[in-house]
Amino acid sequence: MKIIGISILMFVLLTVFSLYMDILLGFDLNTSINNAIRPFLVMEVTEIVIFFLLIVLMVVGTVRNFYKKRKKKEQR
Repeated sequence: MKIIGISILMFVLLTVFSLYMDILLGFDLNTSINNAIRPFLVMEVTEIVIFFLLIVLMVVGTVRNFYKKRKKKEQR
């Protein structure tokens, strides 16, 4: 229960911090909330490419490990 409470507290504090930074940068409250809710709309093309590349690498690594373990089991 403590871990869930700490996670929620961290999420709320970091979201408020993000909203506050957007407001300090000159955005209005609606734009700041939209930036927090839909982060992919404020990302540039290179950031999106790197994000999806990291996801693909994570999936490929997981699938590769799965097949390695499966191959080991079949050899026994």
